[in-house]
Amino acid sequence: MEFTHAQANQISASTKDEILPVFHLGQRVRIKKPIRNDGSNPFEAPDAILVQPGAEGYVKHIGDWLQVIRIYEVHFIEEGHTYGCREAELEAISDLDGYDEIEEELKWLREHRASKAKAKEDLSAQSQKEGEPS
Repeated sequence: MEFTHAQANQISASTKDEILPVFHLGQRVRIKKPIRNDGSNPFEAPDAILVQPGAEGYVKHIGDWLQVIRIYEVHFIEEGHTYGCREAELEAISDLDGYDEIEEELKWLREHRASKAKAKEDLSAQSQKEGEPS
């Protein structure tokens, strides 16, 4: 498909809005490349390595830089710091225990709704019995 010059200028250079984030909040991730100080950390020397490859952390926030680049705010537990990372710098870590919090919550919600529906049904049946003439 070809675009006119005017149409081409309206196409965003970022496909961020069309592509969902790779990682989600609370997800455990590992850094693949060293994170260097780009000057945004005043407590470290410029170009100093802040986090070594292999460090693990959790996605704390997902944001944008210049409305074009997706940045994941990752809290590195052992280092005790939070740094912004790009998708290419991170890889997902599957939880070792295999515990799926979302599935557990959905299971609880289904059971809760079923018990509420049964209680409502029982109350309705009981009120109908009381209303019947003997």
